[in-house]
Amino acid sequence: MSYFTVFKMRLRMELQYRGAMIGGILCQMFFGLILVALYRALYDSKPQTLPIESVATYVWLQQAFFRMMLASDSELVDKIRSGDIAYDMCRPVDMYGFYYARIMAQKLMGSLMRAVPMLVVAFLLPKGWGMSLPSSFVGLLAALPALFLGLLCVCALENITVAFTMKTLDPRGMQGLLNLLMITLSGNLFPLTLFPESWQRVLKFFPYSQLLDAPIRLYTGEYAPASAFGVYALQAFWVVALIALGAAMWNANKKRMIVQGG
Repeated sequence: MSYFTVFKMRLRMELQYRGAMIGGILCQMFFGLILVALYRALYDSKPQTLPIESVATYVWLQQAFFRMMLASDSELVDKIRSGDIAYDMCRPVDMYGFYYARIMAQKLMGSLMRAVPMLVVAFLLPKGWGMSLPSSFVGLLAALPALFLGLLCVCALENITVAFTMKTLDPRGMQGLLNLLMITLSGNLFPLTLFPESWQRVLKFFPYSQLLDAPIRLYTGEYAPASAFGVYALQAFWVVALIALGAAMWNANKKRMIVQGG
């Protein structure tokens, strides 16, 4: 119950940042148009087997849920660096679960506030520039649980990043490295559907491809709805594995944590 209360409080806090939401929408719309223009230029010079409409859809879905990928709990990082995390260690709750609920609420509400208006505008753009309809209604329904499992996975990755910050006290190095891996291997920088087939067969088993690539492929029909349960099973495996790893790292850090500050 306490975790659900934390989740609700963080949701309400995210609703206050309307200016940041508008700025984020404009920024991601701009980058989305730039990326689609680049891929259209690529297709004009060398046509690909994957339709440009599918690539544009991939780009817009990645941009719409960009907040889900890279949002971080800056308040927790400040607590680690100042030593105020010592107060949280006295709470009668599991620290990992407490902050997992916070970051999930932050990513969920931040993503919805940006994704809904962005996707509405993307659907209004001309064909080949904007969003396409899902391959089927069943494909759309199959993509929604995959998107939720991707959210759980990215929250677990975020808490692993925080676990490294507890040891180094500076989030920039490890967080920059892990974010680079996540952006590249999740398809945010370059759609995984445009990678060579031999690469895709390997990348699709990485945890990063479970974040948004798997839901998008279900949406576009590249993954048949019949294969959805196999996708869910792989995502669930990584969710459990990453949560177990993150919780173990947090518990190990608590046993030998040196609290900084006065």
